[in-house]
Amino acid sequence: MTSDVTGHPATTDPPRRAGRNLPAAVGIGLGLGAAVVASLFIRPEAFVVFATVAVLYGSVEVVRAFRSRHLRVPVLPPVVGTLAMLPGAYLGGGETLLVAYVLTVFAVLAHRLLGDGGDHGSPVPVPAVRDVAGGLFVVSYVPLLAGFAMLMLAASDGPWRVLVFVLLVVASDVGGYATGVLWGRHPMAPSVSPKKSWEGTAGSLVVGAVTGAIALPLALDGSWWGGALLGLVTVVVAVLGDLSESMLKRDLGIKDMGTLLPGHGGVMDRLDSLLPAAPVVHLLLLVLVGS
Repeated sequence: MTSDVTGHPATTDPPRRAGRNLPAAVGIGLGLGAAVVASLFIRPEAFVVFATVAVLYGSVEVVRAFRSRHLRVPVLPPVVGTLAMLPGAYLGGGETLLVAYVLTVFAVLAHRLLGDGGDHGSPVPVPAVRDVAGGLFVVSYVPLLAGFAMLMLAASDGPWRVLVFVLLVVASDVGGYATGVLWGRHPMAPSVSPKKSWEGTAGSLVVGAVTGAIALPLALDGSWWGGALLGLVTVVVAVLGDLSESMLKRDLGIKDMGTLLPGHGGVMDRLDSLLPAAPVVHLLLLVLVGS
């Protein structure tokens, strides 16, 4: 999620503000949550479309952010790759996801090879490796990781798997936000995300474990201890994903990846914790409740 939702900087006075438009953030969050639940249980294919659109927009946001730092990251291969990877993973499984990803990687390389070289008349050539690395990062970070959510959805109890996955990441976000605002005193990574505290992370772990212990037995007939373990692991990965995007934004010199969602930032500021958690939750659910 966004870089300020799981803690608060260390101060001598209790923190009072979250640094965001809280009413707008809550309203947008509830609206997105309702859209996710409705699309999952009314018709799962609608969730595929919803997720694909979100990942498309998030990919474009990352490309724009890289281009603001003069990297000629291509936009067409990530877009086409997203359209192939997410529906492909849902319809064809992991093999289709892998094939679509490999083809997208080659498309990134071909786009840079057949392009104009990125020099634009500059006397100093622009190294192709930077542009290619940026393109590979986009397709690996956004549509590939999102494809694991589609693999979850394709299971016989897929909507419930995805719901548990989303609930755990939201629990990490909400638990960290509330605990950090109320008791956050010790910054976790001040050079990367000054508002993230150890107290907030502890709150994320507690709320995530409790949510998992309740959600897994109710939704997927799993054990409570398996749900608690799933919640703890999901929180760890979600927090690391949040910090990773914060580090990326700091390096790029931007506050948010976009401005589409009032109170949240861009679409990628909502996906930053979900994306790295998707493959982890998918694999753990295969172990804990089977396929």
